Amino acid sequence: MKTLTHWIDGKPVESTSGRFGPVYDPATGAQEKQVGFATVEEVDAAVASAKAAFDSWGQSSLAKRTAVLFKYRELLDAHRDEIAALITAEHGKVHSDALGEVARGMEIVELACGISVQLKGELSTQVSSRVDVASIRQPLGVVAGITPFNFPAMVPMWMFPIAIACGNTFVLKPSEKDPSASLRLAELAAEAGLPDGVLNIVQGDKTAVDRILEHPDVEAVSFVGSTPIARYIQLKAVEHGKRVQALGGAKNHMLVLPDADLDLAADQAINAAYGSAGERCMAVSVVVAVGDTGDELVAKIAERAKALRIGPGTDPASEMGPLITREHRDKVASYVASAAEQGAEVVVDGTGLTVDGHEDGFFLGVSLLDRVPLTADAYRDEIFGPVLCVVRAGTYDDAIRLINASRWGNGTAIFTRDGGAARRFQLEVKAGMVGVNVPIPVPVGYHSFGGWKDSLFGDLHIYGNDGIAFYTQGKVVTTRWPDPSDGGINLGFPSNS
Repeated sequence: MKTLTHWIDGKPVESTSGRFGPVYDPATGAQEKQVGFATVEEVDAAVASAKAAFDSWGQSSLAKRTAVLFKYRELLDAHRDEIAALITAEHGKVHSDALGEVARGMEIVELACGISVQLKGELSTQVSSRVDVASIRQPLGVVAGITPFNFPAMVPMWMFPIAIACGNTFVLKPSEKDPSASLRLAELAAEAGLPDGVLNIVQGDKTAVDRILEHPDVEAVSFVGSTPIARYIQLKAVEHGKRVQALGGAKNHMLVLPDADLDLAADQAINAAYGSAGERCMAVSVVVAVGDTGDELVAKIAERAKALRIGPGTDPASEMGPLITREHRDKVASYVASAAEQGAEVVVDGTGLTVDGHEDGFFLGVSLLDRVPLTADAYRDEIFGPVLCVVRAGTYDDAIRLINASRWGNGTAIFTRDGGAARRFQLEVKAGMVGVNVPIPVPVGYHSFGGWKDSLFGDLHIYGNDGIAFYTQGKVVTTRWPDPSDGGINLGFPSNS
């Protein structure tokens, strides 16, 4: 069985812990690989490699950094199909979805290629007699990222390309469930000319995470994952004096007004709820049907849901693949059963699905729940699977109160033809990312990604301008070059005159 390694100081490094995690093919349920978990000493070695590399990389020219990143982008483009295949093999998502993940990650690499513009400082001349003031941004040093299973290539690329473009060095702890994509990203970075130690990868579990959070040489930590872990990451990292951006979970609502195009809304609800088997923090998990739209909208969604083709991600005919593990599949299925017990109407029940030839795979059909009580677990919890809840609201005002009462505020959307209603919604809704007739409003690379409330811990969102600010620190330089005619003694307090 293949054993996946760390990547430290520009080369693979095997774990010495004797502890391993299984890596499955979710379509078959078979364990195909194992990944060695890091010891504290191995995490320390990765940080030491990054710290040593920072001495030169942090002082390197913007031209050198961007030359590496342009080459890296070229290699990613050439190998995008290969990276997508690794994602499908270990995560299970269909190949077209995996290709889309790689493409969205490459957007951030492209942003990093233009870092020289983003790092331009500011200069004010003659703020006082012969005094100039400049503001500049400098790298932090060693920074780290802890990333989830659901986007094993894209989320790491949300972090390390910008961090290293800004002059930092990076230690990545990817998900132990699907680590191969991140290793391939590191190999291609080395091929692009990234110096040894600038990008390191440590595999592992809580042991590796806690050592990253405690290590005195790690200046900042980025995280994407569930809300309980995001809260833990923030508290522990701040305790040890680090910057933190920790993106948590979500319960994303899609508001449908009576004037909306219901066929469009139904199509987009299907795409946003069931794409990637619902295993994404921006999935729409609740449709809020306003007025008398509910019955017709639910019927349209149900018709489409029943026609979805579910199968292995390697099959071009498959529209949705399996879930990541057997345990997660069973947990997601339990929400459908509990919803029925707690008063919801199960319109489509996907919990009994089997796929011919893949009976041991971690497959689950799509489920649609209508008239879900706000007290039901299926409404209150982040399910992270192919389960869509529909709730009813009498008016727009009822709907906005319902959405804003959620403890999460990641993404939300409104479907309407009314520009005034859409404008009002985007100003009134308490969420960090808003779509107008767009169900998954993930920003492009040059705008930042992040939510509100329990969906974000820390002050700055990820990538875009916020990402650049997170991975740099500001410095203000005040300069006076004396004129030959200057001189004399003056013990008074200096003034701006």
